[in-house]
Amino acid sequence: MRPEIAALQAAMREFDYIAEPSIATAVHLSRAMEKPLLVEGDAGVGKTEIAKVMAGIMETELIRLQCYEGLDVNTALYEWNYQKQLLRLRIASEERAAGTGERPGNDLEDLIFGRSYLLERPLLRAITKTDRAPVLLIDEIDRADEGFEAFLLEVLSDFQVTIPELGTIRAVHRPLVFLTSNRTREIGDALRRRCLYLYIEHPPFEKEVEIVRAKVPGIADRLAVEITRFVQELRGRQLMKPPGVAETLDWARALITLHRDSLDAETAGETLGCLIKDRHDMRELGEGEVGGLVGAARAR
Repeated sequence: MRPEIAALQAAMREFDYIAEPSIATAVHLSRAMEKPLLVEGDAGVGKTEIAKVMAGIMETELIRLQCYEGLDVNTALYEWNYQKQLLRLRIASEERAAGTGERPGNDLEDLIFGRSYLLERPLLRAITKTDRAPVLLIDEIDRADEGFEAFLLEVLSDFQVTIPELGTIRAVHRPLVFLTSNRTREIGDALRRRCLYLYIEHPPFEKEVEIVRAKVPGIADRLAVEITRFVQELRGRQLMKPPGVAETLDWARALITLHRDSLDAETAGETLGCLIKDRHDMRELGEGEVGGLVGAARAR
């Protein structure tokens, strides 16, 4: 492993993110090559956390655009502050009526379409940040529609946008960009070609135990191991929504809150909602099934 990648891996660990060499390498290359990184994987495997950790390492702002169906350019890029513009027009009208502020109409139009009347949304904010490069997280891009994807192509290629009233605005510092996807739909080839790519699997047993110990201070080693065994076995079942690392951590914190230092079938059944987020999956795991999983987790 190259020294700079090893250093990044160690820095991510300082923020309690246990990064495998493939993850550290992809993040390093994204930063060095100034190319967006598309991170795919099941929900809860730590995709979004990468952006948060890198913002901490770089000591810069994390700017997040949460995608959803129907997301449009105005919501993602900018809007004019119409209320403030109307108020300014009203004041100007009163000044003209009083004979104290008459000005040509074109000058007034220039005034109300100035930067002070612009509401910067995440994409424009990432481009206009001047003190240092921010981290831009475009979260769950698979939830946005293909039209928004097409708009992103231009922004991510040149990191500039054109606002008709103001002209072209270019980034002073290119942001470090992460796009995440849970693969609810296929991302287009054009956007994929603009990005480097990383797929994150559910972690192996030893790594997940290490994550639990790092993220849940004070947890007993025995409980961390038993929780991880239980969850890993659960992922092997035919579930609609298998639990991710985020659910593992939620469950660990819940058991700590209940002052448990080892698993038992009763508590596991009562707290199963920390892991299982689908009613069909909950029905599949009857009381006997949960007890069997607990027994297997404790027996090894």
